[in-house]
Amino acid sequence: MSYPKLHLLPRKEESLLRFHPWVFSGAIASIDGSPRDGDLVEVLDSRGRALGTGHYALGSIAVRMLSFDPQETIDQAFYQGRLRAALKLRASMGLIRPEEEGNTSPNTTYRLVHGEGDGLPGLIIDIYASTAVVQAHSMGMHEARQIIAEALMTVYGTEDKLTPPLEAVYYKSETTLPTRDMRQMAEDGFLIGHTEASYVWENGLKFIPDWVKGQKTGFFIDQRDNRSLLRAYAPNRRVLNAFCYTGGFSVYALASGAERVDSLDSSGKAMYLTEQHVALNFGKDCSRHRSITQDAFDYLEQMPEHEYDLIILDPPAFAKHRKVLRNALIGYRKINSLAFRKIAPGGIVFTFSCSQAVSKEEFRLAVFTAAASSNRRVRILHQLTQPVDHPINIYHPEGEYLKGLVLYVE
Repeated sequence: MSYPKLHLLPRKEESLLRFHPWVFSGAIASIDGSPRDGDLVEVLDSRGRALGTGHYALGSIAVRMLSFDPQETIDQAFYQGRLRAALKLRASMGLIRPEEEGNTSPNTTYRLVHGEGDGLPGLIIDIYASTAVVQAHSMGMHEARQIIAEALMTVYGTEDKLTPPLEAVYYKSETTLPTRDMRQMAEDGFLIGHTEASYVWENGLKFIPDWVKGQKTGFFIDQRDNRSLLRAYAPNRRVLNAFCYTGGFSVYALASGAERVDSLDSSGKAMYLTEQHVALNFGKDCSRHRSITQDAFDYLEQMPEHEYDLIILDPPAFAKHRKVLRNALIGYRKINSLAFRKIAPGGIVFTFSCSQAVSKEEFRLAVFTAAASSNRRVRILHQLTQPVDHPINIYHPEGEYLKGLVLYVE
């Protein structure tokens, strides 16, 4: 199949020859034809040498490369191949553990496709037991949604040794497409089949993802490994889970034997979801758990010193883009400073940033500044990132967005 051709300026092909998957608008010399946002285009260097094929867009990222093989056709067979490779990677990592006799730690939720990390820029797919939730971050992936859904059903229908088959594919992109016009055009809903939300397993614990009304695709899968690490530190501790959202860290802390767990969020809906998950795992009257609906900054400012000896800080992204980076770093410094000042001696702080606009170095400097201002001795025990089902393309370091530290406060 012939696609419109996009010609690069001299030397602008160097990043593509290193397999970086983005072409910026400033690298373009000319375009043959008039591709629409989302169309497939063939990218050529200044001498006319074909470099590969990708989705065209009107923004600063003009092309997201799908293939560096100029002979490869982007069709359902292409998507099946990428999805099959992604599934095999997750299976080889031991992430897919169905609920069955003898399995003491079932896991039926995982990320199948993580954009550039799986060779499919602009696409996210999360699996919740028998439901796949597809999320597009580009017009090209939005327009390919039905082909992708059909490819998913094929892959899960033929790879039965790896995973149970899918029953449904849900599309959720009304808030993730890059422009307002695109978001207004998108309509969330089932592309194939229909399922009702029910519990899934994560490392032997139960959670109910809400792919219709919840944030992201319905659950924050990216903190799974970090929640699991919490099990080593929470036993017999008094735990504050700030910005708790659906209470994932709270459930893990309770399961590991925390003395008590307080879940804190400014959202009443978040507290309802947290209480639902606590009840699902420990019954309706879990005396070790308390819900607090309040702004996290205000609560930490007002709470007594030494109230907790383990504090989790997992705020929403303080910076969606670099323009608000300064305010974001102020927010990270302030919330961490409050935690350092108030935590009991010998306490543990799990602190995170999920802002892609904030680098590892900038986040660490913000935490360092907070520690220095608190006049406490602080040591780093762990440096955390996203789990294996959120892989980072080595040629695309921008894909590393989740940053975390586990800190010991004397």
